Amino acid sequence: MALNGILVPLITPFDTDGKVALDALERLAHQVLDDGAAGLVALGTTGEPGSLDPFEQEAVVGVAATVSREHGTPLLVGARPDLAALPGVTAALSTVPAFVRPGEAGVIAHFEALAATMPLVIYHVPHRTGQALSAQTLLRLAGIPGVIGMKYATGVIDDATVALVAGMPDGFALLGGDDALLSPLLAIGAHGGVSASAHVDTRSFVDLATAWHSGDHSRARALGNRLAGLSRALFAEPNPTVIKGVLHEQGRIPTPAVRLPLLAASPESVRHGSGLGGDGGQERGQRW
Repeated sequence: MALNGILVPLITPFDTDGKVALDALERLAHQVLDDGAAGLVALGTTGEPGSLDPFEQEAVVGVAATVSREHGTPLLVGARPDLAALPGVTAALSTVPAFVRPGEAGVIAHFEALAATMPLVIYHVPHRTGQALSAQTLLRLAGIPGVIGMKYATGVIDDATVALVAGMPDGFALLGGDDALLSPLLAIGAHGGVSASAHVDTRSFVDLATAWHSGDHSRARALGNRLAGLSRALFAEPNPTVIKGVLHEQGRIPTPAVRLPLLAASPESVRHGSGLGGDGGQERGQRW
């Protein structure tokens, strides 16, 4: 299943008792796909996977897989590679090994071994993992059999980025992972993005990708400028705290709650993000 367009890395909503609100998660997944998202990500960073127990993680993936099958769209799963074997999951979203900093040869060997067991989308986010990668290594990773794409979140568009775009093999999808830099990455050839900000205004992010891919550069630039501002507002505090606050304001999740070590976003950040967001499907929201 090809990875193109905007994939939404689902937040994990909690109810007033602090439990995972699976019904709200299901509605949210349907909403973003109805609004044009090309696929979902479960248990990415935005989903707070480290604060969920294994039963909660499996329940979240089960909901996302059911909704994805109904829409015929891909589903990536982070946090636990074993969950990629569940029905309805397209591939594991796997970060470059963090903390140990194994070096570039170690990163390549790690993903060669993992990709021999399951389809992979590599998540390259060096400010979290502490592991930088050269252009040569990025291209080596893109060519590993079983690696179908990369979520690219380096915080910059540099020579390595350009080399990766220029040398991508057939069947490999480059997905922007820095929301504020999504538009310029699409402009130089990315296939799409994994955008947490797209929870709030899915249609506009979908339009952004469509505009770049169709050659409507004037519209793409205007959308990109606006959505970069929205993304900066939504990431003003640790992800996904502001996004959850805005979704709660829109009536789409029962609480804005997050679990430790995260703390809820400030009212000021939520108001700012709410003021910049689109309708986000609010007409279909439920007031809790």
